[in-house]
Parts: sequence; structure tokens; C-alpha cells
Amino acid sequence: MKLCIAEKPSVARDIAKVLGATMPKSGYMEGNGYCVTWTFGHLCTLKEPHDYASHYKSWDLIFLPIIPKQFGIKLIDNNGVEKQFNTIAKLVSECDEVINCGDAGQEGELIQRWVLQKAKCDKPMKRLWISSLTEDAIKEGFENLKPADDYKNLYLAGNARAIGDWLLGINATRLFTKKFGGNKGVLSIGRVQTPTLAMLVQRQKEIDAFTQEEYWELKTKYREVLFSASIDRLKSLEKAEKGLEYLKKNQFEIVSFEIKEGKEKNPRLFDLTGLQVEANKKYGYSAEKTLSYIQSLYEKKYTTYPRVDTTYLSENLYPKISGILRSMTIYSEFTAPLLTQPIPKTKAVFDDTKVTDHHAIIPTEIPPSSNLSREEKLVYDLVARRFIAVFYPECKISNTLVEGQVGTIPFKASGKQILEPGWRIIYAKDKKDQSEKDEKDKDEEQTIPEFVVGEKGDHEPLIHQGKTSPPKPYTEATLLRAMETAGKQVEDEELREMLKNNGIGRPSTRANIIETLFRRKYIEKKRKNLIATQTGIELIDTIEDELLKSPELTGEWESKLRKIEKGEYEANLFKEELIEMVTTLTQKVINGKAKVINFEEEKPAPKEKKPGEKTEIIWEETGCPKCKTNNLMKGKTAIGCSDYKGCGFKAPFEIFGKKLSDKQLQDLILKSKTSKLKGFTGDREEGVLILNDDFSIGFK
Repeated sequence: MKLCIAEKPSVARDIAKVLGATMPKSGYMEGNGYCVTWTFGHLCTLKEPHDYASHYKSWDLIFLPIIPKQFGIKLIDNNGVEKQFNTIAKLVSECDEVINCGDAGQEGELIQRWVLQKAKCDKPMKRLWISSLTEDAIKEGFENLKPADDYKNLYLAGNARAIGDWLLGINATRLFTKKFGGNKGVLSIGRVQTPTLAMLVQRQKEIDAFTQEEYWELKTKYREVLFSASIDRLKSLEKAEKGLEYLKKNQFEIVSFEIKEGKEKNPRLFDLTGLQVEANKKYGYSAEKTLSYIQSLYEKKYTTYPRVDTTYLSENLYPKISGILRSMTIYSEFTAPLLTQPIPKTKAVFDDTKVTDHHAIIPTEIPPSSNLSREEKLVYDLVARRFIAVFYPECKISNTLVEGQVGTIPFKASGKQILEPGWRIIYAKDKKDQSEKDEKDKDEEQTIPEFVVGEKGDHEPLIHQGKTSPPKPYTEATLLRAMETAGKQVEDEELREMLKNNGIGRPSTRANIIETLFRRKYIEKKRKNLIATQTGIELIDTIEDELLKSPELTGEWESKLRKIEKGEYEANLFKEELIEMVTTLTQKVINGKAKVINFEEEKPAPKEKKPGEKTEIIWEETGCPKCKTNNLMKGKTAIGCSDYKGCGFKAPFEIFGKKLSDKQLQDLILKSKTSKLKGFTGDREEGVLILNDDFSIGFK
């Protein structure tokens, strides 16, 4: 009998169906020479300090650092876990061969190996390694089972990661809690959590230390094009006014006129971080929410394995691409032009050297059903459009640069026109995020006519007054990117790809790290911005050891863990380095000065609403459903986006002759429809108001 162990019951059912193991038993399925069972994620965990010695129950500085001679594992204390483990252990003892069908990643490998280790498995072992859960992928995977030894280094890296996190988390948390917690609460320290918090605190300090300054710029309008003076910003209005007087006395002259044609590269396919960034920017979804939506789509067989950190596809996937595109019938207006000719095979998409465990996230050949949640549909749409876009031609653009002068003062203007949209046609209906528009973007939107070098003419000079801007707070999107590049500000996608090996955390764990910082009350969210709390700031200020809070140094650890995966670094050496660091850190903190950190107070739970009690709606604290960036505001005749000019969303108080209550407006804006209403004028006596997909208001 062959025993297959999956990571969760739903995946086990899919595998059992393909294998013909259709007879349900207690904790497994049986049939056709197979037994298919499952874990519930982690059944085992590393032992806790008190499992090694009872005195470790006491959080006392004299017992630190805690360094077990040999790390052990134990079952998680749960009756359901114990029952399922006993089922697995019994099946392991009875089978002829074990097939590890765990999640095809580092964490999945660790989960299964720990369970098999605990079950004292000595049977021959194979590995199912697949990138999607479709029937074809499962069949293909079983036809090409891998030797378990191929994934030994993956397990060693996962085990080293877990031990490293235990050594640092257990010791540093107890150390800082006892030294600086003042018996008020726990000060949580983590290998990835703490440098992530340090990045947020650093940004917070930069914002707090920022002093806003006024400045003045000289601009002028010539032939309906706005030119900016190519000189340093002026620090006083007096200088600006002198400059304006000078400009009025001289004509505008064109010095150079240049048009360059260029190309905008296609966007890359999504890895998990890229998808989380896009979903946060576009829909405001947290990293954790996006991971849950894409995981659900994977388990429903609509997308491939999500916990990936590459934006490339394996070259052997190329023959399947046209079939996937053909199956995406709801996107036929975009796929039809691609399918009339061979799909391009470029290194920007297909590159075996850039693919490790899995390829980028793409749709499968199974189109999604209509019963997906709204959020799942939107996340699927992100993946689907990106998949189509990478096979389209590049976007051809025209960059225009005009230089002029007024007397001795140089001016310039630039503009960008799209000549052939190429891949941009897939996103033609998208509106640019208003928060990302700056003055440069506005200048580039200018349509610039033909100019002739040497031409002169009258112009309309003006003074533009502005204020310097502080650094922007992190959002989840920008924090994820910073974690990916260990704090370096990198816009270029190719360079960012190179830095991933030294990022902090893994794509699959970054969402949880951010959520942990929220739970510990080290950070809070204000609109879309992530803000360090006073507790978070004080904790980072208390940590003197750079190793604990430096994204770059943590990135180096991450790089070593990846080398362990590849067999290029010894797992034991990684453990020894962390033991040495923890020992040094412990002595330094114990012998250092003590102070007490102020803990963020728990916010009182919201009062329960009594039946019939009205809740006041604060529109200024309610997000705009259209742009997802700004909040709403209440005007004289409508509720609208606070950036109405850029976004355009509004919901009038009176629609089709009926005046709506605040509650009815709230239902319309937040739930996309009202209850059945009466009192409309004309032929609409009774019906429901709905918010259409284009955010116009309809009636049915």
C-alpha cells in the first residue's frame, strides 16, 4: 500500500479522486492500492523551553540564553491534532511507501518531514511536486514523482529557519521583556519582525523631524505649453517677484526641440509580493487578505501555486500557454489577437535560470466559476490581465523635450505621448492612482505642438508657490517592497529581482509579520498609512545591537538560508552563528542600563449597539469605493470623494426624485445597493438603487 500525505483535507480529496482512492475512512481515504491522509498545516512544533527543563518556565535573566543541546519537536497540544497524528503514524507503520504530497514549498516540506520524523518513518519516500491542483497537474505529478532526497536541503533550510527564529525569538523576547518591560507586558522580538519595525520607526522619525519650507518657482506659458525655469527653487517671494519682472521684459525663445521614440517594457508576471503590492495599491487589501484570496483561488484550481518569489516561467511551460489563453474566454477581446499568431517566447517571461521551486503566479486552463467572492474575482482579474499583458507588444511612446529661454533664464517642458499602446491596452480602463500623480506627471501629460528652434514670441510668466513635502509614510504596498529589498529604494524591476535573495522574510511570511506588528501594538494604520506607535518607537530605540534591527544584516541571514536550500551552506554553521549572536546579545543587555518602555494602551472595545439605536455615520472617516485612496466628504448636495476632480465619485442626496437618508446612502455606497425603496418620481414607483461597476447609480 502507498501512503500519500497532503497538507489539508481539501487537497487530499483532490489527490484521492485522481488516484481512485474513493472509500472514506476515519482520517483518510482508501482505494486502488493507495491511502490518502492529511495534516492540518503544522501538527508538530519545536519544543518549548520548559520541555527541556522545568526551571525554564520562569522568565528569569539568570537562565538566559536558553540553548538546547539538541532541538526536539513535539505534537501541538490539541485533541484533533493528536487523533489525526495517530492515524498517520498507524498508516506509516503499515504502508510500503510514503509519498509526501505536502505544499510544494519550504514550509510544506518542513511540516511533512516533522510529522514523518515524529511518526518514526523508515519507509521509502517519494515527493509529489506540482504547481497547480488541476486534475492534469496531479496526474502529471504522480507520473513524475521525485526522490525525497532531492528536497533534503529544502527541509534543512526550513528547519534552520525555525531553529533560528526560536533561538532569537525566545531569548531576545525574554531578555528585553525582563530588562525593559517593567512587568507591564511582553516585548516581542523577532528575526524578521524587529528589522521590519525598525524600518517603520526610521521613516516615522524622518517624518517627525521634517521641517516644511516654502519655495517659489518661475514658470511661463508659451503657445499653451507650461514651461518651468531650470534654476534652483527660490527661497523668498521677493526674489521670485524680481524674477517675474525680468521675465515680463523679455520674449520667450525656443533653444532646442527634441522628440525621441522609446518603448515601455511589459510588466512582469506576479510573484506573491508583487500581487500583494498591486492588490493593496488598487483595492486596499492587506497582504494577509490578498494571500488568503490567492490561496483560495489556487485550491479551487483557478491559479497556480501562490507562495512564490519569482516573476518568470519555466521554459517547458511554453507549449501550454496558448491553451491557457484559449480557455480564458471572458478575456477573449484581449486573447483573440494573441492567438492569431505564435505566442512570443522571450527571456523576460521564460527563463529556467530564474525559476527555483515554482514559476510565477498565472491562471490555469480552468476558468473560474461565477460564484467567487468579489475579492477573489478582483484578485483573479489582476493575475489574468498581467498574464495576458506579458505576451503583448511593448508600448511605443514619444518623449518630447523642449528647452527655451527668457533673457538669460533657461526653461524646459516635457511631454509623453503613447504612439502604440501595446500591452497598455489591457489596462486602458484603469485610472492612474491620484496619490501617485505629482507635478512631473502633470507636465508629462501636456500635448506639445511642433516648435522651431529660434522662434520667439510673447509669453505669460507666473510664480508658482509650493511647500516641501515630508517623506511618505509606508503603506503595506511600499513596506512589502522594502522588505523584499532589505530597505533599499528600488524602482527598477530587474534590479529588484536581483536583490530578492537578500530580502527580509519570505513572500509567504511577510503578511504574517505585518499582522504580528499590529497585534503587538507596535504599529497602527491611519487610512492606508502604517504608523509606528510610541511602544514600537521606544522598543527600537532601546535595541542597541544593529544585528537585531538592521534590514541589511537580516537580509544576509536570509541569503544564507537560501544557500542552505541550494546545498551551498551548512545548516549547522547557520545555527552556530545565531547561538554566538544570542549569547553576545544576552550579556550585553544584562550588563547594560535598564529603563521601562511605555506600553500602548488597549483601546476600549466598541460599545454594543442597542436595538433601535442610530449610529452616526462619519463620512470623513469612510474610504471612497472608487479610488480606494481618499476618504469621502459630505457636501451641500452629495456625498463625494475628497479628491472629486481626480476621482469623480459622488452620490447625490436626491436620486430620481427621492431624498435618501444617511443609512440609505451608506448602503448604496458601501454595499453597492439599497433595500427596496418607495417614493421615486416618474415611472419608478418602487425599486432598489444600485452602484454599477463603473460607479454610476442605477435603478432596478
